[in-house]
Amino acid sequence: MATLILEDGSSFRGRPFGAHVSVSGEVVFQTGMVGYPEALSDPSYRRQLLTLTYPLVGNYGVPGDEEGPFGLSRWFESSRIHAAALIVGELTERPSHWSAAKSLDQWLQEHGVPGLQGVDTRRLTKKIREKGTMLGKLVLDQTPSDDVPFENPDQRNLVQEVSMKVTIGGVRITVVDCGIKFNQIRCLAQRGARVTVLPWDHPLDPNDFDGLFISNGPGDPRFCQTTIENLRAVVCVENPKPVFGICLGHQLLALLIGAKTYKMKYGNRGHNQPCLHHGTGRCFITSQNHGFAVDAGTLPPDWSVLFTNANDQTNEGIVHQSKPLFSVQFHPEHMAGPTDLVGLFDVFLDTVREHRDGTLTQSSEFLPPPSAQVRRPRKVLILGSGGLSIGQAGEFDYSGSQAIKALKEENIQTVLINPNIATVQTSKGLADKVYFLPITPDYVVQVIKNERPDGVLLTFGGQTALNCGVELTKMGVLDKYGVRVLGTPVSSIEMTEDRKVFVEKMEEIGEHVAPSEAALSVEQAVAAAERLGYPVLVRSAFALGGLGSGFANSREELTALATAAFAHTSQVLVDKSLKGWKEIEYEVVRDAYDNCITVCNMENVDPLGIHTGESIVVAPSQTLNDHEYHLLRRTAIKVIRHLGIVGECNIQYALNPESDQYYIIEVNARLSRSSALASKATGFPLAYVAAKLGLGIPLPELRNSVTGSTTANFEPSLDYCVVKVPRWDLSKFLRVSTHIGSSMKSVGEVMAIGRSFEEAFQKALRPLGGFLPLSRPPLAPQELQTPTDKRIFVLAAALRSGYTVEKLYQLTKIDRWFLHKMKNIADHERLLETFNQSAMPPEVMLKAKQLGFSDKQIALAVQSTELAVRKLRRDWSILPAVKQIDTVAAEWPAQTNYLYLTYHGAEDDLGFGEPHVMVIGSGVYRIGSSVEFDWCAVGCITELRKMGYKTIMVNYNPETVSTDYDMCDRLYFDEISFEVVMDIYERENPEGVILSMGGQLPNNIAMALHRQQCRILGTSPEFIDCAENRFKFSRMLDTIGISQPQWKELSETESAVKFCEKVGYPCLVRPSYVLSGAAMNVAYGDGDLEKFLSNAVAVSREHPVVISKFIQEAKEIDVDAVACDGVVVAIAVSEHVENAGVHSGDATLVTPPQDLNQKTMDRIRTIVHAIGQELQVTGPFNLQLIAKDDQLKVIECNVRVSRSFPFVSKTLGVDLVAVATRAIMGEEVEPVGLMRGKGIVPQFSFSRLAGADVVLGVEMTSTGEVACFGENRYEAYLKAMLSTGFKIPKKNILLSIGSYKVRNRVLRHVSVVLDVEARCRAVTRLRAALQVTAVDWPFEEDGECSTKEKQRSIMNYLEENRFDLVINLSMRNSGGRRLSSFVTKGYRTRRLAVDYSVPLIIDIKCTKLFVQVSAAVLSASPRCHPRCLTSSHRHPLPRVALPHLTATRLAL
Repeated sequence: MATLILEDGSSFRGRPFGAHVSVSGEVVFQTGMVGYPEALSDPSYRRQLLTLTYPLVGNYGVPGDEEGPFGLSRWFESSRIHAAALIVGELTERPSHWSAAKSLDQWLQEHGVPGLQGVDTRRLTKKIREKGTMLGKLVLDQTPSDDVPFENPDQRNLVQEVSMKVTIGGVRITVVDCGIKFNQIRCLAQRGARVTVLPWDHPLDPNDFDGLFISNGPGDPRFCQTTIENLRAVVCVENPKPVFGICLGHQLLALLIGAKTYKMKYGNRGHNQPCLHHGTGRCFITSQNHGFAVDAGTLPPDWSVLFTNANDQTNEGIVHQSKPLFSVQFHPEHMAGPTDLVGLFDVFLDTVREHRDGTLTQSSEFLPPPSAQVRRPRKVLILGSGGLSIGQAGEFDYSGSQAIKALKEENIQTVLINPNIATVQTSKGLADKVYFLPITPDYVVQVIKNERPDGVLLTFGGQTALNCGVELTKMGVLDKYGVRVLGTPVSSIEMTEDRKVFVEKMEEIGEHVAPSEAALSVEQAVAAAERLGYPVLVRSAFALGGLGSGFANSREELTALATAAFAHTSQVLVDKSLKGWKEIEYEVVRDAYDNCITVCNMENVDPLGIHTGESIVVAPSQTLNDHEYHLLRRTAIKVIRHLGIVGECNIQYALNPESDQYYIIEVNARLSRSSALASKATGFPLAYVAAKLGLGIPLPELRNSVTGSTTANFEPSLDYCVVKVPRWDLSKFLRVSTHIGSSMKSVGEVMAIGRSFEEAFQKALRPLGGFLPLSRPPLAPQELQTPTDKRIFVLAAALRSGYTVEKLYQLTKIDRWFLHKMKNIADHERLLETFNQSAMPPEVMLKAKQLGFSDKQIALAVQSTELAVRKLRRDWSILPAVKQIDTVAAEWPAQTNYLYLTYHGAEDDLGFGEPHVMVIGSGVYRIGSSVEFDWCAVGCITELRKMGYKTIMVNYNPETVSTDYDMCDRLYFDEISFEVVMDIYERENPEGVILSMGGQLPNNIAMALHRQQCRILGTSPEFIDCAENRFKFSRMLDTIGISQPQWKELSETESAVKFCEKVGYPCLVRPSYVLSGAAMNVAYGDGDLEKFLSNAVAVSREHPVVISKFIQEAKEIDVDAVACDGVVVAIAVSEHVENAGVHSGDATLVTPPQDLNQKTMDRIRTIVHAIGQELQVTGPFNLQLIAKDDQLKVIECNVRVSRSFPFVSKTLGVDLVAVATRAIMGEEVEPVGLMRGKGIVPQFSFSRLAGADVVLGVEMTSTGEVACFGENRYEAYLKAMLSTGFKIPKKNILLSIGSYKVRNRVLRHVSVVLDVEARCRAVTRLRAALQVTAVDWPFEEDGECSTKEKQRSIMNYLEENRFDLVINLSMRNSGGRRLSSFVTKGYRTRRLAVDYSVPLIIDIKCTKLFVQVSAAVLSASPRCHPRCLTSSHRHPLPRVALPHLTATRLAL
């Protein structure tokens, strides 16, 4: 071990690496995330102990010292390491990069330079920051501390130690070398200069040069008096030759003309310093590493300020008003670091040439003047994203909400169109008006006519809003009504969306796009593939989340893919496959004045070929060296400027893992899932900033809302590592392919933050059990070659079974660096298994926690319990530190509330004194837990803040509004588990914890928290357990005499079978403590029962499984309620359109109920009151009942918010979450009683899940929902259906019916539709007559009734888009799922309909409602009544009567 001792006596313990020597010097820090070889060889760091704030160092090793152009080193800034020592968080022992010749450890050993790792570099940086710099010494344990005295390099002439003499090639430039970096010589020589480098103290003769360059260097400029006197002789003359100074050269020029320099407080050593150019107001990102600055107030009158630091207003450059003399504090040529102002070398050499030729005019203008001011709108229309679906999830709620906040701050009226009632952005108090309407041109035109906005934002609602906006522009609607597109112009959007145009635009600036061709037909696609060569990637243009895309290895595969893709789009892209290359992304921000920054770069752990939404993503990139990082950064800025994007966009690259060759894959000119991730990963509010830029506000004028003091025109420096892991729910779908590839199937994502890759990686995987192998027999190599949703666990199993890193790399093409990190985890797990709990040493546990192991994982390995491991860990004081995300790597002070826990910390970043209320969020979006629960959590913290409480939010989902830094007083971006919530609870000691607002996940840890004496606010955890535990709940209902279906607790299969025989099949198998009906199934016989019981026991190991009689053809009723100490204060009743057996999250809901009589409503009220009283509920709860033959039976009760809470709250006008929050906090709540008030329609994402059977059952499969309002249930239902992408049929409907029973019920309604057909002929808008063809074609029975030819013809019809609608009513679509393994014709029809984008109805009651809608709406002349909800009241359009509003909610 070794210790870093600072001059104030503080010390930092760590593990030594590099040379084993003790050294002393000045301790400084640098915030770059790449570029350690360049920094260490930079003479400016002479005799300094360099601390790197980014904790993972050495990832890409050190290249060999190759000779580059002009005889200079290709990779380094000088011929040796100048820093005295290197201090880092973690050193990578096994680097991975094509250029690496050795490890960082070996390189330091060769140069005799020591290093120290395992240090809390954030704590050290904050200490240095406050002092500017500090003296320190690195002392090995065997060396007495007093033997190593503190040495102050500022008292030495360091310039003398680093100076040299050399001459290279063209216009004669003399360089005064005070510690020059090779890249400065390179920049001069590349531009045709003949460079002569002279030592710092060499006399200067103006006859020897055409221009003079003064280099950077270390130390205090006042030590260079000899240099100053030599410069005076050539500068202070009547007609001096051009002079350019950098860094120390800038300070020397200032001292020479009589200005003063001083030591800076924070010692601007950051990579990403924003510098404002005087005259144009443009801002540039620069790199610096000096602790001294020029005092601009002491400049002589004939000198002007050239650049100023936008953060602390220190001077960054000076220029003479009439002579060719200028200098800058920053490094325009910096390696490592951005080189945005490298053009200053061109300015200098052009000036030199003009001066030599006698053509020099007044000072050179190298920057264009700022563009004209952008006109500010007064009212802005924002297009939302509609229902959540796979590929388009909660990130657009987050981005839209931030946009509305940004516009409101500027006093601009906001009008939002979004049919997704579950979102935060559609809540009261955000937008001025909200229209719950489909985002289609027809409806948007109506709103524009009525509202007359003068601006519209298209880039905050995903692909849906973008496509709609492009369509409106083409129709001329926006021009007609004077609506200006804010931010990125539509022409730029079209450039990025149309592949052919995009390729041409890239060729204009010499950039390369992956070889690709656009095709407008299957034949063209096949021809393109023949030219490019197989394998190829097929993609739909204008699509989201890789919809309709895939890899084709042959002509047959291509034809199938292209045919399906053309169902979604008119243009298909055929790309040359670059499978196995690295996929890199940059988020770029640009304003209307051409200020441009990259906010975050991200690297996909999975290689190209897997959609970025399906991939594990890490930020910042881990395996790119400085050259690659800044090459791609420069390209990103060049591309975004060329395309004219204003606001935020995302650029994706393919990077060759064996060289620096790259291709641009695509540019998304809108907010995306990646931008939500980048925003949460860096703390930079991308959507908020993009909305402000759309108004024409310059980027430098915006403040960094995290630090509060610095500008938003900066590039965040991270001192932590972020890992995003996608969440799939493919097990919920029958027959779905589990392979992941270029089309997106994940429904949500987890983001985790740590100070090592392993820590962040394991934290992200913990909600899924951690990086543990799947327990099963030996692996086949193709399981690794062909990635599935379980890929990461297959990798864990491979490492466990002895696969080498090299073998895994060949099979998966995942970079070796990531595989080595995964191997570290697997190796440590094996080590843990060699101990039992009592024998495990503390250092082994600490290492496990630093590698991201949860207490539960450690307990599993050492055969103990989570609580025992927790107690041991606390006894050993192995506790997490709380760290802040401040966007600036601790370089500046920041009052940020954005926090995470890490075991790589020696101290907390903040104190814990004030009382808070802690709210647990919803966690990752998955099927069954979506944006609704985020709406509830946000509503709860908003209400708590109104009541005067300080709030803490715990959540780890980057797509949520609840994880916005400004929603709460403290945001812990961390896992929702017993361990983490308890760690935060013990640190913060809050007034209490609210669990009922985050859905099922917080409820699952209620009892564990309660047993540790955690103060749970609201309903007691014992009563939560009574409702969640199926056995206890059923017994309670029997006790209080409330009817329920006959039930039995499962003890063993035999008694279960007997029970089912007694009550008769079908029976329902129900596990406890599950969300969205996981593993809930209807058994129709003994075979079904045995299979379902094993599934249910697997899902609910610690809790009972109950079997109950399944009642067919019953109506299901949903009740949302709020109670206070058992007294119910508000009840909202919704009914399902579908029969019982379709999960309530998947069902179509209508409120107020249309088919329930007063007697039933009274009985419902009685049941709700009785259960609320018995469970002593305080806060929200949800009941589900079924009604049949005038009897009501209770199915289940959830003592938490449900998916329908936002729907009933917004529809009935009473915010149930606010009422519940007040009840939970013990405030008096005025009873609301039974709320009467409108339709939710589910949105499904079967089109993304190739092979998934499109049937609904008791387990939930929808991903989102929409809600619309209408004068009656039919209008509301139709609008809601249109919002999910449904299209009104204009010609043929395929009606395929399963059993005779279903057939007879449906055929009664066919005559109604035929009657509609006759009336539709008169409606010109429908043009073609509606033909209804009933096809007598049995399904679901594998009989020989139908001929192969007949079936083929129906498939042909579907492929040729002959049908506008498919109604497919299978025999067993009433809650059960058929277990047949063969592919039925019904399944194939449903699947084809989805694959070819044909609207599909699969429920008999929905069919009935659709028929009634057809009769009621289609027969009338087409009307569109936009409705909107304002912050205060419901707002109809003028001249529209509003007798009774009905709402329909559709699940998506």
